Amino acid sequence: MRVRSQVLSFASAVVLAAPCFAAETGIVHDRRMGFVVKDWFTAVYETKFMDECPEGVSIANDEVWWRRLSRADKDEQTGNGMIQALNRVGVSFLRGRNGEHVCLEPDSVDDPPQRIVEGKLSFGVNLDGDADGKASAKSCAHENFTHPDGTTGIDNQMYRLVGCTYGWRKDVGTVDMNANEMRNTSGLGLILIDVSEVDNPRNDDDVTVTFYRSVDQWVQDSKGAPLPFQTFNIDVVDGKPRYGDSIKGAIKDGVLTTKNGDVRLPWYGNYVFMHPVIRDLTLRLDIDPSGERATGMVAGYYDVEAFTYYIGSLGAVVPVNGINCSSLIKAARELADGYPDPKTGKCTALSSAFDLLAYAAYIRLPAAAATKTAER
Repeated sequence: MRVRSQVLSFASAVVLAAPCFAAETGIVHDRRMGFVVKDWFTAVYETKFMDECPEGVSIANDEVWWRRLSRADKDEQTGNGMIQALNRVGVSFLRGRNGEHVCLEPDSVDDPPQRIVEGKLSFGVNLDGDADGKASAKSCAHENFTHPDGTTGIDNQMYRLVGCTYGWRKDVGTVDMNANEMRNTSGLGLILIDVSEVDNPRNDDDVTVTFYRSVDQWVQDSKGAPLPFQTFNIDVVDGKPRYGDSIKGAIKDGVLTTKNGDVRLPWYGNYVFMHPVIRDLTLRLDIDPSGERATGMVAGYYDVEAFTYYIGSLGAVVPVNGINCSSLIKAARELADGYPDPKTGKCTALSSAFDLLAYAAYIRLPAAAATKTAER
């Protein structure tokens, strides 16, 4: 009897210590829901025959390089075509006027212009509140898209920029795919989404969404899929979160949407570490009824300098994804449509949209951050 009572006492303690369970969405603990982002893909609208790219895909760095060689040099430097593009990067990158690395010094060459999207449809949102693409206090004049569902005024210059490059196209491109794989296998740069002040996990008109960086790795099942409801610790410095920007939001019928706000995010992928600030970031998350996962979209203005730094650091990813750094970086500067520089008047950010897949997670905050969350 004594053993039985001890077992019952232990079981009661476990039940009391366990998070509250919400039948519709999974687990809510201390009025909080958490998610960890597994996949982050640039939102690219594609048609079967690439109608959005009438000129075809972008010309890659390697092709620009070898087309400018004499026949004898082509034979010698490509091994009569037997040396793969990946193994020629040491030569093809260093083709600036004075031998500069064209991904680091894009202005050192005069290359064919980037082939950009010319279609009318795109995923994304209306970031500047304008439907005709005219210039405003926070945007430069640009051509808007129409969403496939008929919504007009869509701002997505990032798609216009990369949508005709193999590296960002579905099923063939590996820029985002490789970045996701590197984060998920290493645990580096995982984005945590903490939803606090949750009174009802399916319908709540006032929640706060905070973004952190995880310092933990995934635990996967036997098939390599992440297990939901893992615990992740956040990145802290001197007891304070390294990241932690918040925006307000609401949940309706299990769909979380937020207002716009500037958010600094952790980023790791293709051997590149960054922490870009996405201005006017807005999030939409469709939470599965089980609460185990969510799909959605992040939209906002992506800093051009952060993007060009990323492109210039891709290295071996460039030749296997049909990228020409010089043309891509120059086009990014020209297509930028957000936040004009007060001195030059040129825009400094690209309207963008990214598709997300996230899994439910427990996010463990340090004492100071937990107290701040509780006070909110």
